[in-house]
Amino acid sequence: MSLIEYEIEQHANPVDVIEHVAALEDWSFERSGDDEITISVSGRWADYHVSFSWMEDVEALHVACAFDLKVTEARRIEVMRLLVAANEQMWLGHFDLWTHENAVVFRHAQLLAGGAAPSNRQVEGLLANAIEACDRYYQAFQFVVWAGKTAREALEGALFETAGEA
Repeated sequence: MSLIEYEIEQHANPVDVIEHVAALEDWSFERSGDDEITISVSGRWADYHVSFSWMEDVEALHVACAFDLKVTEARRIEVMRLLVAANEQMWLGHFDLWTHENAVVFRHAQLLAGGAAPSNRQVEGLLANAIEACDRYYQAFQFVVWAGKTAREALEGALFETAGEA
């Protein structure tokens, strides 16, 4: 039997699984519709607003993670340079600038073709990946927007690796 023929337990909507995981983890969440849920999560550097959206037409679960940092017009080009540099280092997902909000957002989508439903572990993995990416680059975005640093300076300052023991 091929994996395609294997029948998987189906849920009416993948967002239901996310709501179940959020309730189990005691996360603050809001279900704004059948196909969308927003979860508030505290990260290392900021509070994140993570939105999961089920896109039925492409059978994909989209996750968007935003943090409170408005990009000014004067810093837009340098933030775009930072987005490109950060995205070159990403394995899953990418950062984007939502121009109507002037906000940096991390985005990723998981394909669930053929009626597949995400497991609790996959939902937790999607969320963990989004939070980890935002935590990793949050300070770099702040350096560019608030301290006037270049993208290169911001990455060097935010991503330095320590060596040895104190």
